[in-house]
Amino acid sequence: MVYMDSLTRLGAPIVEDLSRLQPRPDIRNIAIIAHVDHGKTTLVDGMLRQTKVFRENQQVQERVMDSNDLERERGITILAKNTSVEYKGVTINIVDTPGHADFGGEVERIMNMVDGVLLLVDAVEGPMPQTRFVLRQALEKGLKAIVVVNKVDRPAARNDYVVNATFDLFIDLGATEDQAEFPVVYTIALDGRAGFDPDDLQPSLEPLFDSILDYLPPPLVDPDGSTQLLVTTLEYSSYVGKIAIGRLRAGKIRQGQSIARIDPEGRLELAKVTQVYTFSNLQRVAQDVVDAGNIVAVAGVESAGIGDTLTDPNDPRPLPPILVEEPTVRMTFAVNDSPFAGREGKFLTSRQIRARLMNELERNVALRVQETDKANEFVVSGRGELHLAIFIETIRREGYEFAVSRPEVIYKEAPDGALLEPVEQVFVEVAEQYLGSVQEMLGKRRSQMQNIHYGEDGTVYCTYLAPARAAGVPDALLDGHAAPVSSTRFPRV
Repeated sequence: MVYMDSLTRLGAPIVEDLSRLQPRPDIRNIAIIAHVDHGKTTLVDGMLRQTKVFRENQQVQERVMDSNDLERERGITILAKNTSVEYKGVTINIVDTPGHADFGGEVERIMNMVDGVLLLVDAVEGPMPQTRFVLRQALEKGLKAIVVVNKVDRPAARNDYVVNATFDLFIDLGATEDQAEFPVVYTIALDGRAGFDPDDLQPSLEPLFDSILDYLPPPLVDPDGSTQLLVTTLEYSSYVGKIAIGRLRAGKIRQGQSIARIDPEGRLELAKVTQVYTFSNLQRVAQDVVDAGNIVAVAGVESAGIGDTLTDPNDPRPLPPILVEEPTVRMTFAVNDSPFAGREGKFLTSRQIRARLMNELERNVALRVQETDKANEFVVSGRGELHLAIFIETIRREGYEFAVSRPEVIYKEAPDGALLEPVEQVFVEVAEQYLGSVQEMLGKRRSQMQNIHYGEDGTVYCTYLAPARAAGVPDALLDGHAAPVSSTRFPRV
């Protein structure tokens, strides 16, 4: 594999010797992906309980991986988080990912850390819009998937339909023959039960764990090569400072080791590793040395950013940087100059607001911040209104007070001078008698129908492309039967 041109300025293009790669059978690195509210975090809870992460008498809150206050209030996963469990002598590193497309940047970067995914699908709803989005990210990375049909105890469960619809989705997204031959595991995540037959579930999740070990591949590593770690996530500790997290792809990394940080532009900077951690259960565990294949956390590289490579300074081998889709919506953040300024927040000045916005760029790869001609105004761009709304609420709770403008879509200019705009892909599931009303409303918003088919139960399924400037479809009309998936395709206006 020849690395990107921007990363070869340190010397000749670096070619990976595939013959040196070896599997690590004692490790599995997996991500759990799904549409919103299909049970990802609940399934992780069950996996943690059944691998004895918690004591028998320990009181554990539901959705333990959703540790953020906003995640608990809204009932959704916003930030990708990782943990690990031990099963039959194998370390299973698990990454819980967001299900909403507005947080797709979290999904896109996490796919660089894992070798396979668990695709959760609701036994009643089947594949939904965000299912398509997150699965596409996995398939494009060449990852294999285990399909987990969850909530099979619901009275309206359609297990056969869901499996067939999921297979069709794999084919639509261009899955290879190997990827399309996925195993299916049926679960009731809330009860911690799983099986290969929805009518014959075992009282534990052992069938799921066994499928992970049998079907998802172990990481391929170069144990004797130069250290290579692609920074995928950043955390901060008041004790050790910034912590860079990623999968160690080659070599070893140890406490006290000299390390080179290479940014996506190819610039090299030397640093020293002060602490090395692996993840065990819900905690970081300090280690003296970690071998390739594991997901590790490294302290001591204060200038590390997402997409940087940590490597051996004597033999620097950069990895391809993380690429995410472009923002589609922007808002202007400004100093609050209203008559009531200063009554709610502690941080009011443009200097403080600017510092907080720039700090967010270090870990929020889908966000963009642009300074303007006015010192007290900044243009902040994100993947959707929810993405920006969550960020605004987060920093408001931190004590920042500021003013924001209405969101507006981002236009681009094509090389030939044509004006391009972002579109939303809208999937509509509606009873046949209401189809005309939906079509009329979408038509007024210049939406274009891409596909339509009729279900045996009288339900109609439509796919539209709608301009993002149309501000979506009224909730009152669709009553929850449609969901837009943010896209950065820019068709001509």
